[in-house]
Amino acid sequence: MISFSYSTMTSSSLGKFILIICATAFFTVIIYVYQTNMARSSPDVQLPPPSSNRIYNLKGRSQQPSQCSCLEGAQKLRDYVNKDKFGEITRRRAEEYKKYQMRKTSKLNQLLFAPPNSPLQYPIQGFIVTPLHTSLIPGLSVHAAQKQHFQVTLSVTSGVLAVQDLQDMDKVKGQGEKVLSISTSSLQSLNDLLERVSYTSTVYSIKSGDLVHFTFGQHKAIFPIVIKQPTVPVLYDQGDDINSQVTITTKTFLRYPELNHLIRTIRRFYKDIKIIIADDSFDQQKVNSTNTEQYFLPPSQGWFAGRNLAVSQVTTKYFLWVDDDFEFTNNTKIEKFVEIMEAIPELDVVGGSVGSNTFSFKLIFEDGDEEGGCLRRVTGSYQPIPGFPNCVFTSGVVNFFMGRTDAVRKVGFDPLLKRVAHSEFFMDGLGELLVGSCPKISISHQPKKSTHGEYDKYRHPPSSDTNSKLALHFFKNHLKCVNY
Repeated sequence: MISFSYSTMTSSSLGKFILIICATAFFTVIIYVYQTNMARSSPDVQLPPPSSNRIYNLKGRSQQPSQCSCLEGAQKLRDYVNKDKFGEITRRRAEEYKKYQMRKTSKLNQLLFAPPNSPLQYPIQGFIVTPLHTSLIPGLSVHAAQKQHFQVTLSVTSGVLAVQDLQDMDKVKGQGEKVLSISTSSLQSLNDLLERVSYTSTVYSIKSGDLVHFTFGQHKAIFPIVIKQPTVPVLYDQGDDINSQVTITTKTFLRYPELNHLIRTIRRFYKDIKIIIADDSFDQQKVNSTNTEQYFLPPSQGWFAGRNLAVSQVTTKYFLWVDDDFEFTNNTKIEKFVEIMEAIPELDVVGGSVGSNTFSFKLIFEDGDEEGGCLRRVTGSYQPIPGFPNCVFTSGVVNFFMGRTDAVRKVGFDPLLKRVAHSEFFMDGLGELLVGSCPKISISHQPKKSTHGEYDKYRHPPSSDTNSKLALHFFKNHLKCVNY
């Protein structure tokens, strides 16, 4: 054992000793860095397996609901639910919400991470299979240095795996089962077999998915398979003019003078366009106008029931919604709406303005726990629509809008909402309908009359209607609060 005593060392000896220590430390670091980089670049080096907590156990936000916060001034919806039946109502709501989640969520909602420095190649997006059909999995391969033995394993849960055109010398286990193991002594042979691996869906569903676990030594990856029934296109022959592209729809109740005035202004600019009227008046009167269809409901069925009826009879690609007390002006350019929606096929609804009233708003939804989510309506928009700087993306618009017929029908208008409703349609369509607002396309409001006779009795609904609407949001939309 060599020992050093500071008292017996000269200053020169001490300097040499420190220099040797520093040099040794320096070369040690260089060698460590080199070996670490070589390990990361070589697929044959067995890297420590990635943390399962980081890669495989992370779940999407929708699978980890948290308690959202109700802002000051928000309506606490449980306050509007029948107190005597609150327990039973919340039980039924919880059951319905669980079924809703089963319909809307799948394995494809799981959050996945690509492992670092992996020699595995696999499809990360776009692999879609038809239910109960067999499809080759594209892009499967291993990129590694040659060695004496290779083995990979693939596993699924909603289907089975197999190697197509399997030969006797191929070492494959689990053919036609949920777990498939392939062993070879050649990398080329391994990749040849991987190119012929097929997936067969065994669980019928029109829209779901599966996750494939792909393992090679210490390397693991998970990638998705979309299981989806193909959809049949639904196309509209638009013809060559506005009359074959758009139908004007409206709902009327005890306001025939206003309705007839609206029709006259429509005919001033669009003399041949079809008009559809939903009418739930008490003393119903036939409207006399060419190319006009008037559908009668039982009296006082409400605004949304009328909207559903009117839109259900539209045969054109688009419909224009107007209130029965509006009037067309030189700025009511239906063709401009069509131009925008044709240029941006993803758009489902585009609104304009009523006079100076645009009423463009955003809906902000936070998913919640079993108590329910939180929804806010705030004035504003998201960003301009590309190619149309005077138009913006938003969540909801004023009562003058053009809708894509098939898209709006899928969302529909809840007939339980009779007189207190408008934003509620866009609430139901949040995440389903892409909405835009173009304020420069406008319509006018007819001058208000001093009296509307019997109509005035129904113009301002009682507070009970609003209370019923809020109780409906509690159950139907699984909300605990709404802030308008």
